[in-house]
Amino acid sequence: MTLQIFNTLSRKEEEFVPLNDRKVTMYVCGVTVYDDMHMGHARSAIVFDMIARYLRFRGYDVKHVTNFTDVDDKIINRAAERGMDPLALSAMYIDRYFEDIDRLGVQHADAYPKASENIGPIIAMIQKIIDNGFGYRSEDGSVYFSVEKVKDYGRLTGQKLEDMQAGARVEVNEMKRHPYDFALWKAAKPGEISWDSPWGKGRPGWHIECSAMCTRYLGDTIDIHGGGNDLIFPHHEDEILQSEAANGKPLSCYWVHHGMLQVQGAKMAKSAGNFFSVRDVLKTHTGEEIRFYFLSAHYRGPQIYSPAALEEASASLRRLHNTYSELLAAASSAKGTEDASAEVERFRMAFIDSMDQDFNSRAAISALFELVREVNKLLSEGRLSEEGVKNVIGAMEEMDQVLGILPPPAAPAEDRSGELVELLIEVRNELRARKQYDLADRVRDGLKARGIEIQDTAEGVKWKRAA
Repeated sequence: MTLQIFNTLSRKEEEFVPLNDRKVTMYVCGVTVYDDMHMGHARSAIVFDMIARYLRFRGYDVKHVTNFTDVDDKIINRAAERGMDPLALSAMYIDRYFEDIDRLGVQHADAYPKASENIGPIIAMIQKIIDNGFGYRSEDGSVYFSVEKVKDYGRLTGQKLEDMQAGARVEVNEMKRHPYDFALWKAAKPGEISWDSPWGKGRPGWHIECSAMCTRYLGDTIDIHGGGNDLIFPHHEDEILQSEAANGKPLSCYWVHHGMLQVQGAKMAKSAGNFFSVRDVLKTHTGEEIRFYFLSAHYRGPQIYSPAALEEASASLRRLHNTYSELLAAASSAKGTEDASAEVERFRMAFIDSMDQDFNSRAAISALFELVREVNKLLSEGRLSEEGVKNVIGAMEEMDQVLGILPPPAAPAEDRSGELVELLIEVRNELRARKQYDLADRVRDGLKARGIEIQDTAEGVKWKRAA
């Protein structure tokens, strides 16, 4: 079986063939950091974490880059409301973002570039676009991309420019030559954060940030470009235009988009005010429960969020955790004769087949629960051997390299036996002070029997563990 990926660009599943043998480059559009993560952001982070994990599981060397948009109208406005520097505001929420994804079990990307730290590469790319005849400077010092210079604008959405124009409501901007022209560089407004450029002070447009950072960190053409399907137009459509205009090469071979998380029929969004923050949800649910909830649905489809739906998923995961705990407990005590090799092999094949079909984590989890049902029967009937228990545990932990839904290893219990020894020595000293020598000797002898030797010295009582 070969890995198949649904490519938004071709609108069909395609066999995954990386540009460079076993090396994979993947760029994912990250968050605009003006507030805490909400559950829609969590779904995106977990989906692409799962994809990166599975690619590594299949033996690929993955270089995964996720950006931060830390310069943006929303950030500037929020910072102004709070009387903060925009970059200080975004830095604060970046720190909180990492706290959140760590609790969600999201493995860190290889790089997290920020727009504010890539102004030089952004300006250089804009200049190349202008030099190649696809960009122009407006009277106010902004720079725009000319969509009319491109023959196939709309290839990602499957629409032609003339179809987009029909009945479209577009913001009137006299500085633009065409209503769909988009900003590469925005001329500075009074009091706003800005940088020097050949076109005057300003800041980058949203789309060019990702094009420049993707190129800088991964190259002109990458294997996978991902994000939510709300980014297909205009963000990713415009990324394609910019990157090809600058570099003359395709930006990405595969475009991967996840469906939106919905609340009461509408996309979860900060701007709509219908969001649940990750921090609030983590007060009542574990990171593993949240991961399980999202991965129980196929990433491409929409997913409806509600506390009840999350609780239902959590209950299912607890049943899985109970079986896993029972297996760990039986690892050295199982008395049966069956090694469960057939059950484990069926599961491994079903798991890989499911994930190879466009990262179908929903089907993969179904295969896992089928294994659990079979194993529970073997356990209840006392038929599973120690080897069988270890085989099942190994298969579940192997799967968990991708899904990340099993409970974390229990932390070793803190050794506080020294405190208990000190307490017993105090008791012995008190008994000796009361001349209750028999009882004092019993304390001493009891400690000795447990490997603790007591010595009465001029400096007081000392103790050590017997060698």
